[in-house]
Amino acid sequence: MKRLPSISSQRIISVLRKAGFIYAPNRGKGSHRAFVRLDQNKTRLVIVPEGRDIPKGTLLAIIEQAGLSRDEFLNLL
Repeated sequence: MKRLPSISSQRIISVLRKAGFIYAPNRGKGSHRAFVRLDQNKTRLVIVPEGRDIPKGTLLAIIEQAGLSRDEFLNLL
């Protein structure tokens, strides 16, 4: 398993868009952006804080919320 790099919120957002998520402007507040995707009768909501480098723990939570594995995320990166 590859190590997760330290990445910016903009790169995370681009990966989420590649994975089929769309921007939900009414869901995020302040410095956070929300993205949604409908998965087999389940709506996935992912909140991404805006900033330069996202901490690894937050990145892992985002990957889990998105329903992606680490390898899937890294391949989309």
